[in-house]
Formats: sequence, C-alpha cells, structure tokens
Amino acid sequence: MFEQCLYFNTTSLARKLEREWTLAFKSFGLTPSQAFMLRVILDKPGSYQNALAKEMNITKPTASRGLDGLEKLGLIERLPSADDAREMEIHPTKKAKAIKDSINTASGEVTKKLKKLLGTSEFLDVVGKLRGISEVL
Repeated sequence: MFEQCLYFNTTSLARKLEREWTLAFKSFGLTPSQAFMLRVILDKPGSYQNALAKEMNITKPTASRGLDGLEKLGLIERLPSADDAREMEIHPTKKAKAIKDSINTASGEVTKKLKKLLGTSEFLDVVGKLRGISEVL
C-alpha cells in the first residue's frame, strides 16, 4: 500500500534505526538524540546553540531542550560568550570528555553492523541519497 510513500518508508526506517542506536547508547544513560548532540558538542566545543541546531538540522527550541537534558546529566555547561553577550557557548564537561571515545565507538559499531547488513557501497549510497533529499527539501 505504501511502497511509493517517502514519508511512510523513511519514518518506518527511522523507528528501526532508533531502536539500534537506543541500544548502543543505553549504557551511557543517553537517548540517541542526546548522544548525537553530545558528539557534536565534543567535536565543536564552544559552539552557540543556533550553530548546534543548524548542524543537527533541528529547531532552536529542540536544541534547547536537548541541551537542558545534557546539562542535567552533567555533560555540558553553558558559559557566557566573550564575543557576544547575547549568546552562551556550549562546552563539554570532563564527564563528557571521559566518555567521548566510548560513545563514538558505540555509534561506530552500529554503523559497522548496518554496513555488514547492507553492504558498504549500498550503505554509503543510501546515506548520500538521504542527505541529498534532505538538502533539497
């Protein structure tokens, strides 16, 4: 019935992928959204919330809620920007830095599993096509 429906098929895929990454990040006490946000923060410490939202393709309010959760977990801190008094820089804490490699490894294991299931070429092709569709929309 929905073989040609982009919405149905991408949301169905998203639910399956959510389960995979939920298992990967469970031991850290993080949801996939939190873990991916933390990975960006660890990679780009001192970023502003609007830059983080843009990087993750989410709204500023969604980014704010994600940051609130990471802050409650003691994984980030928001510090006043020296460049712009209206902005807060987002920095990872020592606790976050301590789990950086493990989070990246956990995510990499899911990617490795998916590449094995799909084949590396197919995996890369699908990811590339999805990114292209997202950019067009």
